[in-house]
Amino acid sequence: MSPYLYLLIPALACLLFALIFGGGLRRSLRQRRWGGALLRLLMLGAFLAAGLALLLLAGALFHFLELGGESRVATIALRQVEPQRWSARLETPDGQHRTFELLGDEWQLDARVIRWKLPALLAGAPTLYRLERLSGRYGDIKQEREAERSVHSLADDAFPDLWTLRRQFPQYLPFVDADYGSAAYLPMLDGARYDVSLGARGGMVARPADDQTRQLLEAAGW
Repeated sequence: MSPYLYLLIPALACLLFALIFGGGLRRSLRQRRWGGALLRLLMLGAFLAAGLALLLLAGALFHFLELGGESRVATIALRQVEPQRWSARLETPDGQHRTFELLGDEWQLDARVIRWKLPALLAGAPTLYRLERLSGRYGDIKQEREAERSVHSLADDAFPDLWTLRRQFPQYLPFVDADYGSAAYLPMLDGARYDVSLGARGGMVARPADDQTRQLLEAAGW
């Protein structure tokens, strides 16, 4: 089951209880049972707040994927267009692929990783990840500072990000260790293909995807 479903199901249950207490509140008000009405109002507010909070957290987790052991998260295929200008095709395990223009000598892939604290770890919460950006790098530091850059976002930011929620409401998410990032980079070579993986501890690793790429790396001195 997807990680966000673990939150979506109790969120819907809380909203259902809120609906039930809402109906009881209306009956108590009609019957002028003020004590019962106050109790039902408090329960309604508590379940409604809990349900909305869980829905918000489930939505923030929706674009993260479960990480078990070392998992391949992307394959990058490169084609040179002109000196220091490249066409990079990014493929992900879900079958999606996108093509980006990268400038420079090396590519870099960044990901956000969510590690959990106790008691979430004891409950079996899996490590999660989300690809964040693909960018080009220059081998020369002076050129890196001054030349045109190429950075492409891979994240869908339509919904509040879990990192943002944790920064704004740290007291409500003490079990989330979300301030963790990882990146990998290797040279851009014409015809090269790289597999990028994340280990169980959240570290990014990039390797040549075939013998041709391995030979190109050796010829380039990597």
